[in-house]
Amino acid sequence: MTPVKAIIAKELRSYFVSPVVYVVGAVFLLIFGVLSYLAVVNAGNQAIRFMQIQGATAQINLNELVFRPTFYSTAIVLLLTLPILTMRLFAEERKLRTFELLMTAPIGINDIVVGKFLSVYLIFLGLLGLTGLVPLTLSVFSDFDWNPVLTGYLGLALMGALFLATGVLASALTENQIVAAFLSFGLLILIWLLGALGSILGDTPAGNVISYLSFIEHYDHLVRGLVDTKDLVYYLSGIVLMLFLAHRVVESARWK
Repeated sequence: MTPVKAIIAKELRSYFVSPVVYVVGAVFLLIFGVLSYLAVVNAGNQAIRFMQIQGATAQINLNELVFRPTFYSTAIVLLLTLPILTMRLFAEERKLRTFELLMTAPIGINDIVVGKFLSVYLIFLGLLGLTGLVPLTLSVFSDFDWNPVLTGYLGLALMGALFLATGVLASALTENQIVAAFLSFGLLILIWLLGALGSILGDTPAGNVISYLSFIEHYDHLVRGLVDTKDLVYYLSGIVLMLFLAHRVVESARWK
């Protein structure tokens, strides 16, 4: 077993003997289900109004009325829940005084950081996969374009990875799990607000650069079914940057 796989196995065991992953998973799935249900009810009400006006069977766009608003709302849910999943990764090691043992083990820091990140990312992908029951169920009753749905899920997977990588960095900075969660949440909020600041500056070089640094603009493209190389590069670069910074923080603590 490679060092990364060993770290992943260790972290997954720790997660599944703790109630945190079950609580976060249940809350995330419940909220996603409620959001989807409300969007479907709203689409049904609009279809009824169109039938009353047009006097014929109304053609509604599920991508516009159900999936797009659900994906946008889910981004906020991830912003609130994913820092809770990552807060323990390094903070708990410091609190339990096992951090020194981890640093002296014959495992590279790259393996430690990547292994911890991948362990929590696998949990997130599992939860994301369960939400796929919603579009599968709706496909039985109505036709819709699968392309924006799939790109929306790609956006959730990439944005979730960025959120988790940020959480890994936050957890490496402190031994207090609550502080790590709030630090991660604060960093993500600041990155999100860059989009609003870019909008204020308008179509200027500074405004365009600042807007590009906000993940919400790139996520919006994917939710709309547009897969652009610059959006993929943004998320992958952001993930690598956060993990690199986490690596540097852990490495600096190794020599203290």
